[in-house]
Amino acid sequence: MNKERIKDSMDQELPEDPEGEYLSDEQWSAIINNDSSYDDQFFYAVRTTGIFCRPSCKSKAPMKSNVRIFQNAEQALSAHFRPCKRCKPTGERLPDREWVEQIEMYIDNNYAETITLEHLADICHGSPYHLQRTFKRVTGITPVEYVQQKRIEQAKQNLIYTDQSVSEISLNVGMANVPYFITLFKKKTGYTPKEYRYQHQIHHSTEVQKL
Repeated sequence: MNKERIKDSMDQELPEDPEGEYLSDEQWSAIINNDSSYDDQFFYAVRTTGIFCRPSCKSKAPMKSNVRIFQNAEQALSAHFRPCKRCKPTGERLPDREWVEQIEMYIDNNYAETITLEHLADICHGSPYHLQRTFKRVTGITPVEYVQQKRIEQAKQNLIYTDQSVSEISLNVGMANVPYFITLFKKKTGYTPKEYRYQHQIHHSTEVQKL
C-alpha cells in the first residue's frame, strides 16, 4: 500500500475505534524501523507506558500487542496518552513535571517487576543520567528511592490486610532478596515486617471492633 494512502484506506476499511485504529503491518514496520517518512501519517501510543510517539522515535521498540494507532496527536491526547519527551509528537517540549509524572505512573503500575534506571530510561524515553537528575530535582528523591517507597507502602498494606508470609510479601512487591527487604523495611519504618504486622494488625482489629 502506498504510504500516502494509509489514512484514507484505513478510514474506508475500519470504523473509528475509541481503543485506537487498526495497526497494519506497514505501520508496524515503520515503527520498528523508526521511519521518519511516516511521521505525518500516524502516531502510535503504548498502553503500558501511557506515552505516544512519532513513527520515527528512536526509543526502544514496544511490544506490538501494546500499540495503539492514532491519526493525529489530538486523538492521542484525548485518549489520555502523554507526548514522548524524546520525539516531541506535539511539536512542543514536554515539561519536566509531566515527564516525571510519566515515570511515576510507570513505577506505580510496575513496582513488582525488576526496575533499573536503564530500564526506566528505555521505557520513558530519555537517558539514564538526565532521567535521574530531572526526577530528583522535581521530587526530591531518586527514581530508585521512589521504587523503594512504593514497594514498602504496598508491603505495609499486605502485612496488615493479608496473611501472606514475609517472604511472599517480599517477592510480591518485587524484592527477591528477602533479607534485604527486611533490612530496608526496618530502615524505612523503624520496625521489622513481623513487628509492623503485630503492631498494626492489633490496632486495625481494635478499630474494626469499635465500628
